[in-house]
Amino acid sequence: MTIQPIAPQPVTAAGTTPQAAAVRAPVQSMDANVFMTLLVAQLKNQNPSAPMDTNQMMAQTIQLSMMEKMTELTSNSKEGFSLQMRSAASQLIGHSVDYKLADGTTGTGIASSVSFADAVPTVKVGDLSIPLDSITGLTAPAAS
Repeated sequence: MTIQPIAPQPVTAAGTTPQAAAVRAPVQSMDANVFMTLLVAQLKNQNPSAPMDTNQMMAQTIQLSMMEKMTELTSNSKEGFSLQMRSAASQLIGHSVDYKLADGTTGTGIASSVSFADAVPTVKVGDLSIPLDSITGLTAPAAS
């Protein structure tokens, strides 16, 4: 086996060494892939004379399954909330809405259309696009 020497870092005119161009950010959460990689590594490196306890393996498999279902539930919950916001925003069309913007501006107007381009739907009131979460009140249209 040959040991290669470490090449010295170049030094700039200021006397500092340049930083690495790309540094990978550490993963802050464990997903199914990380869990499965750890389980496979554990199985590969186990002592053949004292193999992994079957109960521990089943417990870890159950944990993986539960984590996958919780991730799926979270995703479905976010999707359901998004659909509820879209439905609520579309039902505002033709109604008089009161709003308060982030800068403190308040107003009232008739909602004429809805845009779903952003994460939070926006309601068109006159020339303004009001985020759904800035709507503070609603008045039904006058009966004809």
